[in-house]
Amino acid sequence: MKITKIFSLLIVILLFSCSNNTKLISGLKSVSRSIQEQYAPDKRVAIFNINFDYSDGKIIVTGTTDTKEAYLKLLDSLKSLEVKFVNKIKVLPDTTVGNKKYAVARNSVINIRSAPKHSAELGTQGLLGMSLKVLDKEGDFYRIQTPDKYISWVDKGGITLMNKEELNQWDNNKKIIYTKNFGYVYADKSTNASIVSDISLGGILKLVSLHPNYVKVAYPDNRVGFIKRDEALMYDAWLDNLNPTESNVEKIAKTMEGFPYLWGGTSAKGMDCSGFTKMVYLMNGFIIPRDASQQIHAGKKVDVNLNFSDLQKGDLLFFGKKATLNKQQRVTHVGIWLGNNKQEFIHASGNVHISSMDANHPLYDEYNKNRYLGSRRYLGIKDKNIIDLRDKLKL
Repeated sequence: MKITKIFSLLIVILLFSCSNNTKLISGLKSVSRSIQEQYAPDKRVAIFNINFDYSDGKIIVTGTTDTKEAYLKLLDSLKSLEVKFVNKIKVLPDTTVGNKKYAVARNSVINIRSAPKHSAELGTQGLLGMSLKVLDKEGDFYRIQTPDKYISWVDKGGITLMNKEELNQWDNNKKIIYTKNFGYVYADKSTNASIVSDISLGGILKLVSLHPNYVKVAYPDNRVGFIKRDEALMYDAWLDNLNPTESNVEKIAKTMEGFPYLWGGTSAKGMDCSGFTKMVYLMNGFIIPRDASQQIHAGKKVDVNLNFSDLQKGDLLFFGKKATLNKQQRVTHVGIWLGNNKQEFIHASGNVHISSMDANHPLYDEYNKNRYLGSRRYLGIKDKNIIDLRDKLKL
């Protein structure tokens, strides 16, 4: 139901049933849901949780949002109805974070969870050096937003809090990017030195100085260490020399063969199906949406006939439950088409491995073929949901 229609219904309630607070609250909830559908339809990347109650002749509005447009729309709606209300909505970023509204990941991989507790489900991960927005704080956990807009919680040990000036300084520093799957940062220019921390594919650190066989680096929390020079590249040079071709997508994907499956994982330490496609595209210079159900809405739709004839190497294949008369399509899995005459694709399921859509292939995947939903092309496509790292990234 559109907001204007709900307004008309609420006005009738206010005129003829002023004493019926239950109907008024119900109508206000409908307005709130309509605003949420318009401004914050995906709770993974936007927050709009609003509640209504009635006390002492007034509507009490509580909840949390990070979407200013939705917040202002709701206030305008309440004012236009001329109802008395008390505004107790928390607009993020909350005052509890002060001016430290940003952060940078300080561990090789940070685990970002669905709730502010260690036992909560793993929603996604962040890599060393990743810049983040800080929205809220609860106990030892911070609600953060990653560059792909995903919102969830990380414990304080995983990040270094920063104000805007400090973040800009971090972002403007010369950096290195780690290009091997796994490795270490050493306390000195020797593999016999003590280990400062581990580091994994895609990790980023500040460049301090270059040495014949090592690079001296600094963490966002000012720790320093040394990385083997042949395991990292200067970030700007890596970015300038990126060539995100079909072949390079395949090359990066195959370097991850055998990586373990981890629900919520988006790193070399473990990855789910969309975490795998995300990492492959990240190492080709793109930030793409986090989940398969989000990735299917980015890029260009291809293979509309679902026969694999319109696919190119690097296209994303999506799987799940097909739409019925009563239910919408449900995307639950994604892989990368390898564009050869074997109908092969690579995906994370159990671990990262190659499967085929060819019934005569020894790696034939009948299960996924039967639940194939369609494909999307990302390479060469301009899309607001596909962020090119060569463009200046803004939080």
